[in-house]
Amino acid sequence: MKMKIILLPAVLLFAAAISAQNPAGDEKPYIEVNGSGELEVIPDEIFVSITIRERSANKKTISVEEQEQNLKNALKNLKVDLKNLSVSGANSDFVRVDWRKKGVITQKQYSLKLGNATILGQVFAELDKLEITDAFVSHVQHSKIDSLRKLVKIMAIKAAKNKADYLLAAIGEKTGKALIVRENDAAYYPQPMWANVRGTDKLDGNSEPPADPIDFKKIKVESSIYVKFGIQ
Repeated sequence: MKMKIILLPAVLLFAAAISAQNPAGDEKPYIEVNGSGELEVIPDEIFVSITIRERSANKKTISVEEQEQNLKNALKNLKVDLKNLSVSGANSDFVRVDWRKKGVITQKQYSLKLGNATILGQVFAELDKLEITDAFVSHVQHSKIDSLRKLVKIMAIKAAKNKADYLLAAIGEKTGKALIVRENDAAYYPQPMWANVRGTDKLDGNSEPPADPIDFKKIKVESSIYVKFGIQ
């Protein structure tokens, strides 16, 4: 009975010593890194919001239909595909604004998709000639944004691998297999952009437009990837 009492503490002490030397059990050495990727691209899809209102000029009423046809003719002359001109959702029908207010009886809102700043400037010039002053760039995007997002993710994970390689090489070690891969929050930043008609309409709420009335800023696409690599 005394022998059992003496040996039991010794066994427990030996087991505790092993656990202290290897607290993580069988876990292999590893390195944790974050890699990032970033691209900036010029938007190639520019959406213009255009509102046409019935108005009076020289005692003559110019209907929405007439102005719409004039707009379509102008776009045809600029080689703009009319498929890119659509009536905006809630404004698909004529809207009565105020029958008592002379010159503003009905209105219709459109969305026009364009491809670059050059054609945008030409369209604004035509709108000015047609005296359609309620027009502005509602938003911009890139036609291949999904592919760009994939590309920056690949850039980010490659950057993580490269970081692990040079950090471990500094201490004479090599990067092993990836144990955990986790995407951090990806980011997509369409930058503010200016566009004006007659120098009056502008975007993003800033007080003053830039010197050039049409100035596009690049869209920034970013990604960050966390990777846990084993160490060979």
